[in-house]
Amino acid sequence: MALTNSQYDTIIREYNRKQLHNRHLQDARIKEVYETLPQVKELDASISNLSVEQARKMLSGDPNALDNLKESIAALSKKRQALMAGAGFPADYMEPSYDCPDCHDTGFIGNSKCHCFKQAVIDMLYTQSNLKEILQSENFSHFTYEFYDDRVKDPSTGRTALETAKSAVMECLDFVKTFDTKHRNLFFYGDTGVGKTFLSNCIAKELIDTAHSVIYLTAFQLFDIFAKNTFSGNNSPEENMYQYIFDCDLLIIDDLGTELTNSFTSSQLFLCVQERIARKKSVIISTNLPLEIFVRTYSERTFSRITSNYTMLKLVGEDIRIKKKLGGNL
Repeated sequence: MALTNSQYDTIIREYNRKQLHNRHLQDARIKEVYETLPQVKELDASISNLSVEQARKMLSGDPNALDNLKESIAALSKKRQALMAGAGFPADYMEPSYDCPDCHDTGFIGNSKCHCFKQAVIDMLYTQSNLKEILQSENFSHFTYEFYDDRVKDPSTGRTALETAKSAVMECLDFVKTFDTKHRNLFFYGDTGVGKTFLSNCIAKELIDTAHSVIYLTAFQLFDIFAKNTFSGNNSPEENMYQYIFDCDLLIIDDLGTELTNSFTSSQLFLCVQERIARKKSVIISTNLPLEIFVRTYSERTFSRITSNYTMLKLVGEDIRIKKKLGGNL
């Protein structure tokens, strides 16, 4: 994923903060040692003066200047270490300290991004996704089929709740596996509490962990951002989020149909769906609405775009949230 300028600047500012903090820490430690052991300060001054003097000799052509410098510095450093050890200071107490010793808090090793930079990107994506806390529990590692009854069937297809769940999970895993090579969208529909949001979150975690940008919004949040961006002008706080809705790698629109629907929400949904198709940016939509009501609510034109460009996944069964509560009370 290519970071936006604001995202990149935010990460670099954090590296600058770390560097400044650790420099202040080093300065405080040096001051502490110098006040406790003035002899160490004198030795450091001697080392500095000696380095300047020997540098002049090297420039004048003295072939032994470098070797003499190394020997003298080694002798002075030994005295310095002995003094610090005697006062209980670690040998590296005045040396620079780093949060990441591999890149020295720059974010880069040579021209390549350090592992800490990549982790910073992932941490930022978790925060911006609106899913940071929930994904700790809602992920493929915690997914279970135990709440999908093999006796409950979808009357329109004859498939059981367990069969539809297994099929949906396979589609989700394939969606993640082919995310970088194949543009796909998913449309989850079915009754309340059958696992639509949970599976969306499973996908979100897999993609964020591989540094893809994911944003999760309920339908209410999505249309609220659209409304504020439309009616509050270009300087509204929602402007950046509005752009992010169209630019992020994966947009999750949850509970579509629970918002107050009108001609504005219908037109904005079509715009969002159409624009992300044009940009080849993936979307996951979940709704509790039956398809016939969805068509009436958001127009045949929008539904046509979705059915032509989305994998339709229906989940059936009893409300898992209620089953979990009842199970916990047994």
